[in-house]
Amino acid sequence: MSDKTQHQRRDRTHWLYLAVIVAVGAGILVGWLAPGVGVSMAPLGTMFVNLIKMMIAPVIFCTIVLGIGSVRAAATVGKVGGLAIGYFMVMSTIALGIGLVVGNLLQPGTGMNIKETAKQGAKLADQAHAAGGTWEFIQSIIPTTLVSSLTAGSVLQALFVALLVGFALQAMGTAGEPVLRGVATLQKLVFRILSMILWLAPIGAFGAIANVVGKTGLDAVKQLALLMIAFYLTCLVFVFGVLGALLRTVSGVSIFKLVRYLAREYLLIIGTSSSESALPRLIAKMEHLGVERTTVGVVVPTGYSFNLDGTAIYLTMASLFIADAMGKPLAIGEQIGLLVFMIVASKGAAGVTGAGLATLAGGLQSHRPDLLDGVGLIVGIDRFMSEARAVTNFSGNAVATLLVGTWTKTVDVDRVAMVLDRKLPFDERTMVDDAHDPRQQPEPESKDLVTA
Repeated sequence: MSDKTQHQRRDRTHWLYLAVIVAVGAGILVGWLAPGVGVSMAPLGTMFVNLIKMMIAPVIFCTIVLGIGSVRAAATVGKVGGLAIGYFMVMSTIALGIGLVVGNLLQPGTGMNIKETAKQGAKLADQAHAAGGTWEFIQSIIPTTLVSSLTAGSVLQALFVALLVGFALQAMGTAGEPVLRGVATLQKLVFRILSMILWLAPIGAFGAIANVVGKTGLDAVKQLALLMIAFYLTCLVFVFGVLGALLRTVSGVSIFKLVRYLAREYLLIIGTSSSESALPRLIAKMEHLGVERTTVGVVVPTGYSFNLDGTAIYLTMASLFIADAMGKPLAIGEQIGLLVFMIVASKGAAGVTGAGLATLAGGLQSHRPDLLDGVGLIVGIDRFMSEARAVTNFSGNAVATLLVGTWTKTVDVDRVAMVLDRKLPFDERTMVDDAHDPRQQPEPESKDLVTA
């Protein structure tokens, strides 16, 4: 009886994600049949993404403070962070290499003549330079005040302050437990607000899709179909081939089961073209999956700024496409130099809106200014390609969390198997599972989920 009641309560969440799919289809039709109306819908998509972004800082703060503050061994957190950063750098390099190989094999821009394309590249390059150099990037991590880190909209600032607070509470020992309980209560409130906001996802998806189709039309998509298909296929190979093989080898987990577990997050990302919209849900789901809070709290937020596998593939293929389309192909040496610069620059531009496009323009301006004007061709379909970028980045961070958890022995293997086999369903009502601690026994957790 309780199981039946549980499923009845959870049924309404299925309608939300079906509504997102319908809204995307409706947005495409409106943008195609009535471009003016479609463009006017842009604020709907912008407002929804802004609502999601306003929740990112408090979610990260609560998660990391709880994760670190409840652990008595600071070395554990340092080990997790070090492994995560090292893994991110290796995987970014592999992603660049895959994009480089596919771009050189297919050469989707060969034969096109786009030298007269509208010159939008310089403007985008200025956006990349506005993010500053390496020192400016490091300096920007330090907020003006502790509170401003939660209001400035910077993921890295929120991460930095949360680490400080977490380690401080850790050092306080039992004296810091009342604060930890308060933060835990605040986390429940934050996730409850977020679950309310997510019901506006269909409206946001409709506005975003209608706007981009209204601006570019279907012809713009058709013109660059080969590049888009090649990019999507490359991302699929990377996720199911490279990441899937690594996940199976290290953690013994099927990438297909993990993708099924995160299916709703993928729909949300596709609807908003932003992996940020699914960040709070990824944190909640990876904890429910059986990865300890400390690992999730460090790996996921850090990965959102440093683990940009999809962006790396995009930068590679877009650069080669522009060079070929303008009849000025890049030599192997130029390709390597340009792409090494871009992957480093993408770390500093991670928090900038349209970071992929801006970094692409900035890299071309620095290394091959004669190719800068070709960025104007990419602008028309960047919105569509950003979906694949976001999904790939999201997948990379989910896999990274499990891998780092396995390496640091902070994941409950038995619980992972039960969750991925749908024996312990995720609580969609609040996204906060009071009994998600992987150290607890599965049976009472299942009961708590039903009676909560």
